[in-house]
Amino acid sequence: MNKILIIEDERRVADLLCRGLEEMGYVVYVAYDAEMGIRLFRSGEYDLVISDIVLPGMNGFELVKEIKELNKSTPVIMLTALGSTDDKLEGFDAGADDYMVKPFDIRELEARIRVLLKRKATTETPQEKELSYASLRVDLLTKTVYREEQEIKLTPKEFNLLVYMVRNPERVLSRAEIAEKVWNTHFDTGTNFIDVYINYLRNKIDRNFGSKLIQTKPGMGFILYSEDENQT
Repeated sequence: MNKILIIEDERRVADLLCRGLEEMGYVVYVAYDAEMGIRLFRSGEYDLVISDIVLPGMNGFELVKEIKELNKSTPVIMLTALGSTDDKLEGFDAGADDYMVKPFDIRELEARIRVLLKRKATTETPQEKELSYASLRVDLLTKTVYREEQEIKLTPKEFNLLVYMVRNPERVLSRAEIAEKVWNTHFDTGTNFIDVYINYLRNKIDRNFGSKLIQTKPGMGFILYSEDENQT
Protein backbone atom coordinates (compact mmCIF):
# COMPACT_ATOMS: atom_id res chain seq x y z
CA MET A 1 0.00 0.00 0.00
CA ASN A 2 1.35 3.43 -0.96
CA LYS A 3 2.16 5.84 1.85
CA ILE A 4 1.23 9.50 1.39
CA LEU A 5 2.29 12.42 3.59
CA ILE A 6 -0.11 15.38 3.68
CA ILE A 7 1.22 18.72 4.94
CA GLU A 8 -1.74 21.04 5.40
CA ASP A 9 -2.45 23.53 8.20
CA GLU A 10 -6.21 23.75 7.56
CA ARG A 11 -7.43 20.80 9.61
CA ARG A 12 -10.74 20.57 7.78
CA VAL A 13 -8.97 20.23 4.42
CA ALA A 14 -6.39 17.83 5.88
CA ASP A 15 -9.12 15.65 7.37
CA LEU A 16 -11.07 15.57 4.09
CA LEU A 17 -7.93 14.58 2.19
CA CYS A 18 -7.04 11.96 4.76
CA ARG A 19 -10.47 10.33 4.75
CA GLY A 20 -10.82 10.45 0.97
CA LEU A 21 -7.41 8.93 0.26
CA GLU A 22 -7.73 6.29 2.97
CA GLU A 23 -11.02 5.19 1.41
CA MET A 24 -9.11 4.79 -1.87
CA GLY A 25 -6.63 2.43 -0.23
CA TYR A 26 -3.71 4.72 0.65
CA VAL A 27 -1.91 4.86 3.99
CA VAL A 28 -2.02 8.53 4.98
CA TYR A 29 0.02 10.56 7.47
CA VAL A 30 -0.79 14.20 8.25
CA ALA A 31 1.37 17.12 9.40
CA TYR A 32 -0.18 20.49 10.24
CA ASP A 33 2.92 22.62 9.75
CA ALA A 34 6.18 22.54 7.78
CA GLU A 35 8.39 21.62 10.75
CA MET A 36 6.23 18.60 11.58
CA GLY A 37 6.13 17.68 7.89
CA ILE A 38 9.92 17.64 7.59
CA ARG A 39 10.21 15.66 10.82
CA LEU A 40 7.78 13.01 9.57
CA PHE A 41 9.48 12.90 6.16
CA ARG A 42 12.89 12.35 7.73
CA SER A 43 11.60 9.58 9.97
CA GLY A 44 9.74 7.51 7.38
CA GLU A 45 9.58 6.48 3.75
CA TYR A 46 6.75 7.99 1.73
CA ASP A 47 5.70 7.32 -1.84
CA LEU A 48 4.26 10.80 -2.37
CA VAL A 49 3.82 14.14 -0.59
CA ILE A 50 0.90 16.57 -0.86
CA SER A 51 1.67 20.04 0.53
CA ASP A 52 -0.05 23.38 0.86
CA ILE A 53 1.95 26.53 0.05
CA VAL A 54 0.86 28.81 2.90
CA LEU A 55 2.13 27.03 6.01
CA PRO A 56 3.18 28.13 9.51
CA GLY A 57 6.93 28.54 9.91
CA MET A 58 8.01 27.87 6.33
CA ASN A 59 6.27 28.36 3.00
CA GLY A 60 5.54 25.40 0.78
CA PHE A 61 8.13 26.38 -1.83
CA GLU A 62 10.94 26.18 0.73
CA LEU A 63 9.44 22.97 2.08
CA VAL A 64 9.45 21.30 -1.35
CA LYS A 65 13.09 22.26 -1.90
CA GLU A 66 14.04 20.66 1.42
CA ILE A 67 12.04 17.50 0.65
CA LYS A 68 13.71 17.18 -2.74
CA GLU A 69 17.13 17.61 -1.15
CA LEU A 70 16.31 14.74 1.20
CA ASN A 71 14.87 12.50 -1.53
CA LYS A 72 14.56 13.89 -5.05
CA SER A 73 12.63 10.84 -6.31
CA THR A 74 9.61 11.42 -4.03
CA PRO A 75 6.83 13.09 -6.05
CA VAL A 76 5.30 16.25 -4.57
CA ILE A 77 1.89 17.71 -5.41
CA MET A 78 1.31 21.31 -4.36
CA LEU A 79 -2.29 21.90 -3.35
CA THR A 80 -3.11 25.58 -2.86
CA ALA A 81 -5.49 28.48 -3.38
CA LEU A 82 -2.72 30.38 -5.21
CA GLY A 83 -3.36 29.73 -8.88
CA SER A 84 -1.52 32.40 -10.87
CA THR A 85 1.09 31.55 -13.49
CA ASP A 86 3.85 33.01 -11.28
CA ASP A 87 2.78 30.82 -8.35
CA LYS A 88 2.82 27.72 -10.55
CA LEU A 89 6.23 28.60 -11.98
CA GLU A 90 7.65 29.11 -8.49
CA GLY A 91 6.20 25.77 -7.39
CA PHE A 92 7.66 23.91 -10.36
CA ASP A 93 11.02 25.67 -9.95
CA ALA A 94 11.07 24.54 -6.31
CA GLY A 95 10.79 20.95 -7.52
CA ALA A 96 7.05 20.24 -7.36
CA ASP A 97 5.87 17.51 -9.73
CA ASP A 98 2.28 18.71 -10.02
CA TYR A 99 0.13 21.62 -8.91
CA MET A 100 -3.59 21.68 -8.07
CA VAL A 101 -5.65 24.71 -7.18
CA LYS A 102 -8.31 24.68 -4.44
CA PRO A 103 -11.17 23.88 -4.56
CA PHE A 104 -10.36 20.48 -6.06
CA ASP A 105 -12.05 17.20 -6.87
CA ILE A 106 -10.62 14.31 -4.82
CA ARG A 107 -11.06 12.01 -7.83
CA GLU A 108 -8.88 14.23 -10.02
CA LEU A 109 -6.30 14.42 -7.25
CA GLU A 110 -6.25 10.63 -6.98
CA ALA A 111 -5.85 10.32 -10.75
CA ARG A 112 -2.81 12.58 -10.61
CA ILE A 113 -1.42 10.62 -7.68
CA ARG A 114 -1.67 7.40 -9.71
CA VAL A 115 0.17 9.02 -12.64
CA LEU A 116 3.02 10.22 -10.42
CA LEU A 117 3.33 6.88 -8.61
CA LYS A 118 3.43 5.05 -11.93
CA ARG A 119 6.10 7.42 -13.22
CA LYS A 120 8.11 6.97 -10.02
CA ALA A 121 7.99 3.19 -10.39
CA THR A 122 9.12 3.49 -14.01
CA THR A 123 12.04 5.80 -13.25
CA GLU A 124 13.25 3.45 -10.54
CA THR A 125 13.79 0.69 -13.11
CA PRO A 126 16.96 0.68 -15.24
CA GLN A 127 16.83 3.26 -18.03
CA GLU A 128 19.17 4.54 -20.72
CA LYS A 129 22.12 6.55 -19.45
CA GLU A 130 22.33 9.22 -22.13
CA LEU A 131 20.28 10.98 -24.80
CA SER A 132 21.57 13.04 -27.70
CA TYR A 133 20.30 15.11 -30.61
CA ALA A 134 22.43 17.22 -32.94
CA SER A 135 24.99 18.93 -30.68
CA LEU A 136 22.92 18.30 -27.53
CA ARG A 137 23.93 15.61 -25.06
CA VAL A 138 21.90 14.76 -21.95
CA ASP A 139 23.43 12.66 -19.19
CA LEU A 140 20.46 11.04 -17.44
CA LEU A 141 22.50 9.74 -14.52
CA THR A 142 24.06 13.05 -13.47
CA LYS A 143 21.18 15.20 -14.82
CA THR A 144 23.72 17.20 -16.80
CA VAL A 145 23.20 18.81 -20.21
CA TYR A 146 25.87 19.72 -22.75
CA ARG A 147 25.73 21.53 -26.06
CA GLU A 148 28.88 21.37 -28.14
CA GLU A 149 30.44 19.91 -24.95
CA GLN A 150 29.63 23.11 -23.04
CA GLU A 151 27.76 22.37 -19.81
CA ILE A 152 24.37 24.06 -19.45
CA LYS A 153 22.72 24.47 -16.04
CA LEU A 154 18.99 23.69 -15.99
CA THR A 155 16.35 23.64 -13.27
CA PRO A 156 14.58 20.29 -12.66
CA LYS A 157 11.53 21.26 -14.77
CA GLU A 158 13.67 22.69 -17.57
CA PHE A 159 15.60 19.42 -17.57
CA ASN A 160 12.42 17.30 -17.71
CA LEU A 161 11.05 19.42 -20.57
CA LEU A 162 14.28 19.12 -22.54
CA VAL A 163 14.44 15.34 -21.97
CA TYR A 164 10.92 14.97 -23.35
CA MET A 165 11.78 17.05 -26.41
CA VAL A 166 15.02 15.12 -27.03
CA ARG A 167 13.09 11.85 -26.75
CA ASN A 168 10.60 13.20 -29.32
CA PRO A 169 12.71 15.14 -31.83
CA GLU A 170 11.46 16.45 -35.16
CA ARG A 171 7.84 16.11 -34.05
CA VAL A 172 5.51 18.97 -33.17
CA LEU A 173 4.63 18.84 -29.47
CA SER A 174 1.43 20.66 -28.55
CA ARG A 175 1.08 22.59 -25.31
CA ALA A 176 -1.53 20.06 -24.18
CA GLU A 177 0.87 17.14 -24.76
CA ILE A 178 3.72 18.88 -22.95
CA ALA A 179 1.44 19.71 -20.02
CA GLU A 180 0.31 16.10 -19.75
CA LYS A 181 3.62 14.35 -20.33
CA VAL A 182 6.01 16.72 -18.52
CA TRP A 183 3.80 18.28 -15.86
CA ASN A 184 1.22 15.48 -15.53
CA THR A 185 -1.55 18.06 -15.72
CA HIS A 186 -4.09 19.42 -18.17
CA PHE A 187 -3.08 22.54 -20.07
CA ASP A 188 -4.85 25.63 -18.77
CA THR A 189 -5.34 28.03 -21.68
CA GLY A 190 -5.56 30.87 -19.16
CA THR A 191 -1.89 30.51 -18.24
CA ASN A 192 1.30 30.58 -20.28
CA PHE A 193 3.69 28.62 -18.06
CA ILE A 194 4.67 26.23 -20.89
CA ASP A 195 5.65 29.14 -23.15
CA VAL A 196 7.63 30.60 -20.25
CA TYR A 197 9.59 27.36 -19.82
CA ILE A 198 10.20 27.07 -23.56
CA ASN A 199 11.69 30.58 -23.45
CA TYR A 200 13.82 29.59 -20.46
CA LEU A 201 15.16 26.64 -22.44
CA ARG A 202 15.79 28.74 -25.55
CA ASN A 203 17.82 31.23 -23.55
CA LYS A 204 20.05 28.44 -22.26
CA ILE A 205 20.11 25.96 -25.15
CA ASP A 206 20.04 28.22 -28.22
CA ARG A 207 20.98 31.80 -27.39
CA ASN A 208 24.76 31.41 -27.38
CA PHE A 209 24.96 29.00 -30.32
CA GLY A 210 24.81 29.50 -34.06
CA SER A 211 22.00 27.09 -34.95
CA LYS A 212 18.66 27.14 -33.15
CA LEU A 213 17.13 23.82 -32.08
CA ILE A 214 13.84 24.77 -30.40
CA GLN A 215 11.38 25.97 -33.03
CA THR A 216 7.84 27.34 -32.68
CA LYS A 217 5.04 26.14 -34.95
CA PRO A 218 2.40 28.91 -34.66
CA GLY A 219 -0.95 27.57 -33.57
CA MET A 220 0.44 24.05 -33.10
CA GLY A 221 3.25 23.95 -30.55
CA PHE A 222 7.01 23.42 -30.47
CA ILE A 223 9.51 21.16 -32.19
CA LEU A 224 13.13 20.18 -31.60
CA TYR A 225 14.65 20.39 -35.06
CA SER A 226 18.16 20.89 -36.44
CA GLU A 227 18.65 21.96 -40.02
CA ASP A 228 22.25 20.73 -39.82
CA GLU A 229 21.00 17.30 -38.68
CA ASN A 230 18.64 17.08 -41.68
CA GLN A 231 20.85 18.33 -44.47
CA THR A 232 21.22 15.86 -47.29
